[in-house]
Amino acid sequence: MNHIIGAKSADAMPAVKWLKVDEDSAGQRLANFLMRHLKGVPKTHVYRIIRSGEVRVNKGRSSADQRVAAGDLIRIPPVRISAQVQAKEDAPAPAREFEVLMEDEALIAIDKPAGVAVHGGSGVSFGVIEQIRQSMPHASEFELVHRLDRETSGILLVAKKRSALKHLQTQFRERSTDKTYLALVRGIWPQRQKVIDLPLQKFLLTNGDGSKGERRVRVVAPNDPQGMRAITLVKVARLLGDYTLLEVTIKTGRTHQIRVHLASLGHPILGDDKYGDYDLNKALQKTGLRRMFLHAWKLQFRHPASGELVALNAPLPPELQSFIDHVAPPTPPV
Repeated sequence: MNHIIGAKSADAMPAVKWLKVDEDSAGQRLANFLMRHLKGVPKTHVYRIIRSGEVRVNKGRSSADQRVAAGDLIRIPPVRISAQVQAKEDAPAPAREFEVLMEDEALIAIDKPAGVAVHGGSGVSFGVIEQIRQSMPHASEFELVHRLDRETSGILLVAKKRSALKHLQTQFRERSTDKTYLALVRGIWPQRQKVIDLPLQKFLLTNGDGSKGERRVRVVAPNDPQGMRAITLVKVARLLGDYTLLEVTIKTGRTHQIRVHLASLGHPILGDDKYGDYDLNKALQKTGLRRMFLHAWKLQFRHPASGELVALNAPLPPELQSFIDHVAPPTPPV
């Protein structure tokens, strides 16, 4: 655990804290380091206090992407948590067990159901990681290795120790992992379209009152300075009437990458409430598809301890398989 050099004053007013980075936390982005220690503080506020210079690393200004090193002294300014957020923090997440695909001393891989956030955040009191910590003994130090959208089901890795987390996150950051999803899209996907290399940009919708609303992502021109390169590989797995089941492998991990890339080419994922076909989705609900048809199907990575190649597979959940069977009933045995 990181040693707390400074602490709160006796009264309710928060005081400046100084945290010393330990060996296990070395290499983390400053923003991630702070979010681990400022539970209940919105991510936007964490970034704001870094940009303003209120956060100091060894008494100097820093950036959110700066990597902290063992022995660094981090100044954290007084931060108030609203009563509502504090109440959520004080109320433990309900324990929940998830289907385990693999577990050893370094990590646990689960099959995340759709509709469950991977962690608590804006508008969400708790997610998978909080529920796992609550349900398993000695799980307080467990950390997410990567993320899945709330509406996406499938393989999710959780590290049990800091060394495993760093090793696995390096693999994800360097794109040496192999992640493949199954996505059912509108229309007949052209067999020749195997690579999507289109830059993406995050933006915020504007509410009716002019305030900033939900986050979205869009494709932008290749020369757009705000665009982030995004590469998606696509393979047709099966044609299902007016739909196509795709095997999708991502070579970059941009927010909503698969959803936006597929929709931008005229083939939105069925059930996608952000980038999909609203009228089609509404009709599909009557036939049994009440979620987005995107599933993290396969994942390959090197084990953080042994270095051996690990290959995981999460079959389609029953609700998605049932929809496929409805669209294209299996051939009865002869």
